[in-house]
Amino acid sequence: MRVVLVVFCWILLLAAPGARAQPVPAAGTADLELGPTTFPVNEYYTISFRLRGAPLERYSAFPDLEGFKKSGKSSTTTTRIVGGQRFSELTITQRYAAFAEGEYEVKPFSMKVNGLTLESAGATLKVGPQQAPAAPAPGGTAPLQGLGLLDQLFGKPKPQDYVEPQDQAFLTLTPDKARVFVGEGLHVALYFYLRPEDQAVLDFYDFGGQLPGIIRQLHLRTVWEESFDEQEVVPENVTVGGKPFLRYRLWEAELYPLNAQPLAFPAIELKMRKYKVAKKPAEGLDNRLEGYKTYRSAPLTVPVVPLPPHPLRDQVPVGNYELKEFLDRTVFRTGRTFAYTFGLEGEGNLATVNLPAPVPPTGLELYGPEVQQSLTRQNGRVGGRKSFRFRLVARQPGPVRLDTLFRLIVFNPATARYDTLRPKLRPVVAGPGSTASTLRAVPADPFYRQALAAADATPQPRGIYRDVRRYANLFIGALLVFALWGWWQARR
Repeated sequence: MRVVLVVFCWILLLAAPGARAQPVPAAGTADLELGPTTFPVNEYYTISFRLRGAPLERYSAFPDLEGFKKSGKSSTTTTRIVGGQRFSELTITQRYAAFAEGEYEVKPFSMKVNGLTLESAGATLKVGPQQAPAAPAPGGTAPLQGLGLLDQLFGKPKPQDYVEPQDQAFLTLTPDKARVFVGEGLHVALYFYLRPEDQAVLDFYDFGGQLPGIIRQLHLRTVWEESFDEQEVVPENVTVGGKPFLRYRLWEAELYPLNAQPLAFPAIELKMRKYKVAKKPAEGLDNRLEGYKTYRSAPLTVPVVPLPPHPLRDQVPVGNYELKEFLDRTVFRTGRTFAYTFGLEGEGNLATVNLPAPVPPTGLELYGPEVQQSLTRQNGRVGGRKSFRFRLVARQPGPVRLDTLFRLIVFNPATARYDTLRPKLRPVVAGPGSTASTLRAVPADPFYRQALAAADATPQPRGIYRDVRRYANLFIGALLVFALWGWWQARR
């Protein structure tokens, strides 16, 4: 039957109409243009993109080519007026200088321009030897070298002088507490700050490649770490010293010290791309020169305070917890099973919380616990819920003193005190009832819990399931033969 259902669902999926993507209006049109594939070593190779019909809002970085060094960019804007309408075309060109002669491969790459994705299949480049200047003709003068029509009209451009502007960016590792108790949660985050005006000269460089090394340096052996899910690095608007800054959260985690050893974090380095700017900006040129700058955070040490003296100090969970308890019914009878849930909610290392099953008094049967835990990581905090579900059967009528059965000692770091969490519910069992045990092993799935309660306990032959499988296979085989016969009839 399972095979028949799978085939039926497959036919329904084939018949269902596919979803169609709605076209998204593009911001203008754009295309890529690669330079000549054969050129001497003393000339540049170029990659350009051309944007028409829309102003340039943003574009991704040009690719890095193996064997080449980026050597500045230039931009050209062409405006045409036809029939009173104005048409503009912007071309951004990245120049590449080859390190040596040889054959190089430009791998396929893609760029984003105003949200448009431009694809290139790549190319094979041949870099030849440097071209020697032509010798002057006898009795004549040497021809002009490297002068085009614009150079003849306006003079050959002079090399630009660049300066490195000052920036106020910095890298810092920030904890949310100056000190912590053993087992208390400490939120630590690595931030990169920069002023809004510094965005023009600063950019992230190979952050995906640097991040694994940074995380390895921040891992400590004396803590239990709950890492936050990796997310896109986006800026946040903050104020530092009365000045507006952009803050990028590069990494964050919640750390729970396992002993009283101080948490010592080393200095972290982050390499950024920083541009120099031209002293005298020229129209039509990029007026920036690419470079790099390394930012370093200060080393950080967070003291860890041992817990106050207590007989069970090494076993007490640390956190700000609240007891949530539940009973699965309101009427209790002797010989009937009822469930009690001892739950904790709050902030702390829930993985270390353990509630062992107590020894029940005479006249009470206790089974369990079934443990469930859920964690939430949000807004720099880690919290959640952990529950312990017990099943009880009372053999005698009267109140069930749950507060004498269950208790959990916790240390609250906010008050620096030990607290004892005890149940407040007190079910009262009515009788008389059955004295025979009616409890069976009940799985966590509610479907099987109901099915087992109503199941027939009559013994069955050991080979009954083998016979059922044989009959099912015969039935499926008959269906396949019938389907093949129908297909053959349709072909005729």
